[in-house]
Amino acid sequence: MLVLMCCLPSWQALATGEIERLIKPAERARLKQFDAIRKTALEQAHLSNSASDVATLDAVLARKPIFFSGFDMTGNWQCRVIKTDGTSPLVIADWGKCRVTDDGSGWRLEMLTGSQRTSGRFFTDSDTRLTYLGTRHFASEKPQRYPLGPGRDEVGYTFRTGTDEWRIELPARRYESAFDILEFKR
Repeated sequence: MLVLMCCLPSWQALATGEIERLIKPAERARLKQFDAIRKTALEQAHLSNSASDVATLDAVLARKPIFFSGFDMTGNWQCRVIKTDGTSPLVIADWGKCRVTDDGSGWRLEMLTGSQRTSGRFFTDSDTRLTYLGTRHFASEKPQRYPLGPGRDEVGYTFRTGTDEWRIELPARRYESAFDILEFKR
């Protein structure tokens, strides 16, 4: 068994079961409501007055999840936030910068630009989906590790959607929107 563990990428070898020790009840509840929150938020997003923003959202969501096997997430990424069902039905931010590193226990995300940022870790959920646990912080603050507490803790599902693209879908956001999509591309 030890030989098998040594041969697996760190995100597969160490993620199993670890999330069960880390995830707080509030984030577990948000994930249980993921599908319902997503459905309602996306319906609201389609009420936007911006046809081009709706077309962008639809294009992002049309990219179906593919396997993470053989995919190296580490490196620098362009990233942007798509906010749905909040103060406006749909808001698409400009592209910014993000970085993913592997600290030996798995992939870690750090959003490097934007006024509202996230940083956190990924855990294997299935061959085509990772769970993201992170914390929200502002540009003037240093990134913190999960868990930080209500209003700061974040949870979502991560989907690889192409050779050099992926996204995180975050349900039940606490500020400005009910459901966010963080889109990443090289």
